[in-house]
Amino acid sequence: MINKTAWKESEGLRLQSKGGLELFFVGVGSAFTKKNFQNNLLVLKGNDHVLIDCGTLCPLALSEFGRSIMDIQNFIITHSHADHIGGLEEAALMDRYVRGSKPNMVINDRYKKILWDYSLKGGSAYGESRQGWMKFEDYFNQLKPKKFKGLSRECLEYQLGSINVKLFRTNHIPDVAPSWKQAHISYGVLIDDKIFFSSDTKFDRELLDDFLQKFPVEYIFHDCQLYTGGVHSSIQELSKLPKDIKSKMILCHYGDNVDDFNAVDEGFIEFAQRGYYYSFE
Repeated sequence: MINKTAWKESEGLRLQSKGGLELFFVGVGSAFTKKNFQNNLLVLKGNDHVLIDCGTLCPLALSEFGRSIMDIQNFIITHSHADHIGGLEEAALMDRYVRGSKPNMVINDRYKKILWDYSLKGGSAYGESRQGWMKFEDYFNQLKPKKFKGLSRECLEYQLGSINVKLFRTNHIPDVAPSWKQAHISYGVLIDDKIFFSSDTKFDRELLDDFLQKFPVEYIFHDCQLYTGGVHSSIQELSKLPKDIKSKMILCHYGDNVDDFNAVDEGFIEFAQRGYYYSFE
């Protein structure tokens, strides 16, 4: 069962739950949203938390909810587009030079090299307080996930305190990639084996069927573009899914014209809303 509770300014944004699993969308919008912040997701369980993606607008979005990016202790990054990593440089620099400590990032060696060499290095490699080139490890503690077997695609697993995460490859970019094997690295996240978060992916029925068959997935938070084409799943494609799948599905990463669409009429639970805690029993 899922319950939805609005964030209250008087309480501030919680980084803990009462024990159960909760999700809080810092933002729900697509890459260039001007209304709903970017699709970055905070996962809470007991005393543990992890932020999935930290886009360009994420530090601003957190401040809207009374939090600093320095309050985030654990990160997972699904891929290297700016709406997923654009706030990481601020997180790295603020933690190092203001807070004076390093947050954790669940990341394997392969993607760590890509993320640092092609994205973070340009703004963070030359330190402010000492001479010489800085490294990823100067800013983040790497938490290495292990390979998870038994799926038809690459999957990594990590136990982050009480939160189990499985990072599975998705087929996001380029648009001509026929499968995840030919695509650039991008991940979705399975949380505690029951919450499926697609992050960014083209429509991939095989991915959904595989996870629904192998895991007790209760809810699916799925990438939803409001037109067909390109490198995201469209609402038109998702609407053709069977009723039993759509009845588990909450749509996110959508455009600012979302008011022109009705998710409930199409058989989905809803469009995800920022500023709400989604709690699972």
